[in-house]
Amino acid sequence: MATSIRIPTALRTFTEGRSEVSVEGRDVGEALAAFAASYPDIRRHLYDEEGKLRSFLNVYLGDANIKSLKGLETPLESGARLMLVPAIAGGAR
Repeated sequence: MATSIRIPTALRTFTEGRSEVSVEGRDVGEALAAFAASYPDIRRHLYDEEGKLRSFLNVYLGDANIKSLKGLETPLESGARLMLVPAIAGGAR
């Protein structure tokens, strides 16, 4: 099923500048795997050394964080939209 993934500005250097890409996948895990296969340099920004989704990366399906749904096993309908949102930290005390 076709799913679009919105890419944050900080990660667009790994997607040839694209702000959105279309991938196939029955669930979030398959969609992200297809995304990483199409853009191999982004894989290290999505997954840790154990192959798990990085803890600082939030993935939203619509308005819901997949962590509050079924995680990577969250099913997708055709036309679904995922958004990658890296956590931002830092600043002065």
